[in-house]
This record gives sequence, structure tokens and C-alpha cells, in this order.
Amino acid sequence: MIRTPLRPLARILRAREKGENPDEIEAENRAQRHAEIQEKARSSARSRLFFMAMGFMLAFGTVGTKMAVLASSQPSEPQVQTSGAQIISQRADITDRQGRVLATNLLTHSLYAHPRQMVDPAGAAQKLAKIFPDLDIARLEKDFSGKRSFVWIKKKLSPEQMQAVHDIGEPGLLFGPREMRLYPNGTIASHILGGSTFGKEDVASAEVIGVAGVEKAFDHWLRDPANDGAPLVLSLDLTVQAAMEEVLSNGMKVMNAKGATGILLEVKTGEIVAMASLPDFDPNDRPKPLLKGDPSDSPLFNRAVQGQYELGSTFKIFPVAQALDLKLVSPATMINSKTPMKIGKYLINDFHNYGGQLSVTDIIVKSSNVGTVRIAQLLGPERQKDFLQKLGFFDPTTIEMSEAPTGKPLVPTRWPAVTAATVSFGHGLAASPLHLAAAYATIANGGKRVRPTLVHGRSARPSEQVLSPEAAKTAMALMRQVVTRGTARSSEVAGYEVAGKTGTADKPRPTGGYYKNKVVATFASAFPSSDPQYVLVLTLDEPSVTRAGGVESRTAGATAAPVAGELIRRVAPLLGLRPLTESQLPMVERPLPDGLKLVSN
Repeated sequence: MIRTPLRPLARILRAREKGENPDEIEAENRAQRHAEIQEKARSSARSRLFFMAMGFMLAFGTVGTKMAVLASSQPSEPQVQTSGAQIISQRADITDRQGRVLATNLLTHSLYAHPRQMVDPAGAAQKLAKIFPDLDIARLEKDFSGKRSFVWIKKKLSPEQMQAVHDIGEPGLLFGPREMRLYPNGTIASHILGGSTFGKEDVASAEVIGVAGVEKAFDHWLRDPANDGAPLVLSLDLTVQAAMEEVLSNGMKVMNAKGATGILLEVKTGEIVAMASLPDFDPNDRPKPLLKGDPSDSPLFNRAVQGQYELGSTFKIFPVAQALDLKLVSPATMINSKTPMKIGKYLINDFHNYGGQLSVTDIIVKSSNVGTVRIAQLLGPERQKDFLQKLGFFDPTTIEMSEAPTGKPLVPTRWPAVTAATVSFGHGLAASPLHLAAAYATIANGGKRVRPTLVHGRSARPSEQVLSPEAAKTAMALMRQVVTRGTARSSEVAGYEVAGKTGTADKPRPTGGYYKNKVVATFASAFPSSDPQYVLVLTLDEPSVTRAGGVESRTAGATAAPVAGELIRRVAPLLGLRPLTESQLPMVERPLPDGLKLVSN
């Protein structure tokens, strides 16, 4: 900025020449300079006032808008805002259908160390190793005496362990609060629940995430704050589940089996009341998975859902029920049962020689392979495949478990005559016991498709009619005779009208062919047969029992059926089923091979 001088020399000289006073020039310039300074100050003041006014208007506008929003919204509690990623540690409970807790959260503490704050690192390591024998003293001493500033020691502690650590008196040992997942019933329903572990974590909290079973399948739902802490209600009944596991465990020991599984479901709803797989595990201390060998040797393996077994003669009711539905046969129809039967280069035999002919009823009662194949030939491969697909044997079950997709049945890619024959009596197609339970429930449900579920009270989608009600009822009557006078007599429970079918299938070798002394024994049943309420499927892996006279038997009638009978005897009263008296039992029409009919109770 160029300033005008107060006494410009040129003007002063001219003023003196004219006799004027030079001081007036200075006074004039000084007044002009003051006027310019005042104008500049006024302009600056106006700018500051304008911006201040705009600032106040913006502030008051923001406050007014916020007040209007608050006035028009519902009141809510303020929430503390924290920096960094939020760890959601809360997880909803899991209960059975009666509200009994199967999985819940427990407030506990973690243990960590700040080595730089420790007074006696070596002494602390030795004392910690006495409290936690699984800790490595040498590793602890190295971590405590090194350059590390933070060391995780235990991610969850019991109150007793916490007190013992506190008594050490080491200032560098610190506790952090957190929630852990607790399964108060131990091993009961372990395969269904699956288990959990920690995800994101810090010293003050940890995220609990599901790793298997329903814990993983419903992980997002269980951690969703929008559910307001509502529990996940399963269809299980804890009392029935415990009874099933006890009977299965004892049955495994008596029958010398390496594994067992049982499934009990409601016919009308498809809800699973109990489902067990043995051997099992404690989800509070979930074991590590096997890295080699047979997966079924691991206690983590869920035989009910993941097992892919050839289920033997339990499949024979399917072609018979379909043939009844198509009016190709009736219970009294006589079928050629001459053995052996030749298909191409293959021979099909029966366990016993039943003569030249058997009625359709006796084909099921006596479990004739040849007779079943003859009926399957009446159907043809395409109709047979279509019916099995409608029953759900070509796809994984829709059960709400993370393991469900791994239980997809092993279905033949080709379906020639010999495959159609072997599948009709349960060989050549491998499926899980849960698939079998759903298929039997469909028959017991008057032919309407049943899809198993583990969620209590869930609205079932409309079911398609896979089988006519008449054919389904007749199939139930045939299976009732399997129990009263056939291969499953050892499963009979007085007053409960058990109907079912046994199945004994040789186990396939990994290298091809079948073992001669290893079988999978299955008994699939429904009760009461006159008004089916429940379906029970029980499978034993490699059973063997010595019968009277020292004869070893592996058949389902001698192994799986009696265990199933004991299980029905135990759980039927728990399910609220009253045994029928002799006078209440329905009259049964029993076709005989010669076409005569004997009516009996």
C-alpha cells in the first residue's frame, strides 16, 4: 500500500510561492488519511458482523432441527459410543420345546499378562503351571522375560482358577471380563448343538460364534440384537433326548457296535423330538477333528445327518407301497419268489428259501429280496426313481444344521435293471438315517411329504401328496405284521402298536466290494400303527451279538430291533402316549400265502 505523504514537497513549495500556510496542506492530508482508515474499519466490521450473523443462524437452525427430530421420535436410552470395531459378545440362549436351557452364556474372565509390569516372571510362570497343568513352563518363562508387552494365558477361567491366580499377587497378571458359551447338559444333544468358539476378542470382551450344528446354522440369528434376547426354541425334548442317549449307549455295549444313531420325530409336524449319534462329545470342551482316517471314527461325526449308509431291507416298503398306490398289486397278490433270481450276470438270493411264491404281505414280513425285485420290475426304473426322488432320497435334507449339505445321498449315476433291483432292497443307494426317517414319516402321514425340522412351532410349508392315503395305510398295516409275526418281533411293545421294517446291509469296502463280517443294522418304525404319531429310526454300526447256543448274529432283527423296542418302551410314556389295552387294539386282517384270511387282535 502506497501512503500519501502529509507534507508533499511540491505542494509546500507552490504554497510558499503563493504566500499560503503549508500547515493547512498537512492538516488536509491528515484528515483524508483518517477518513480512509475509518472507512476501511467500517468495511471490516460489516464483514465480521455478517459472518457472525450467518454462524448464529446456522447454529440455531441446527439446534432447532435436532429438537424437532427429537420431539417427533420415540424416546430411547442413550448409548455409549466407543471407538474402533464393536465386538458383539451377547448371544441368545437355546432351549428345548419345554423352555429348558440347552445353551446359554456365562460371565467369566480371561487371563493375560503385561510382562513389563511383572515383579517375578519366573516365579509367576511356575505358579501358573501348577494352577493350569496344560501350560508350558518354559514357554511362559520365555514370554514373560522377553520383549513382549502382552501375553494371552487363558481365555476363560473358572471362579476357583481366578481366585488361585489372584492369590499369586503378581501385578502383571490381569483379568478381563467376557462371556463364554455354556452347555449345562454336557454331552446331551451335543451333535445337534454343535458348539462354539471365540471370534473377535480383546481383553474386555469376546465374540462367541458357532462352529457346528444349530449354533453355526443360526449364528447370525443368535447374535442379532434385533431379536431382543429371545431364545432359539428347538423341537427337542430334553427328557426324551436323555432317555434316547442312555438306551443307545447301553444298546451299543450289549450289541458290541462301534456306533449308533437314533431319530425320533413327530409325524404330523416333522419336528425332531430326539436325535442322537454315538460316540458323542462335550461341546464345553469340543475335541479337534480327525485329520486322517475314517471320518466316522471321530466323535464329531454326526451319523444321523452325515452318515451315508446302504440301509438294506428298510427300503423294501417303498416299491411295495408304490405298487399298491398304482394298483399293480394288493396285499394278497402272489409273487414269484423262486430263488436265485438272475439279472444279467448277477444272481439275487434270499436269506432263506421261501418257496415258489409269496404274497405281497409275506414279502415284507419275511423280507424277501427276490419278491421285492419282482415288484420293482412291475414299476420300472423310471417310476422307481421318480418315487424315491419325491421321498427326498436324491437331495440333502433341509434340516437346520450346518452339516446337512454334507449328508447328500450317494445315488447311482446310471439306473440299469440290476441297479433298480438292488436299490429296491436297499443296496446301491446310500442315504442318511434322517432321510429314512423322513421317508417313513411320509408313509405314516397318509402319504403327505414330511420334511424334518429342529425348530419348534415353525409353520410347515404345504406338503405334496407323494402316496395315496389308502396305499400308505396298507403299507403301515404290512409293517405292523413285520413286528407281530416277522423279522422285528423283538421290537414289540405291548399297547403301542409298533410297525416297522428291519434292514441289514453289508458295509462296503473303501477299495470296492463288501465286508463279510461288518454290517449296518437298521430298524425303521412308526407307532401307534393305527394312528401314527411318531417315527423312530435306529441304526447300529457293526453290531454283533451272541445268541442262545453260542451263535453269532448281526441281523437287525437280533440287534437294532430289540434296542428300538426298549427305547419305545422308555420314551412312549414321556411323550404322553397311553398304552392300549387288549380290548382297544384294532382288528387286523392278515392275508396268508394261500389267499385265506385270518382275523385276529
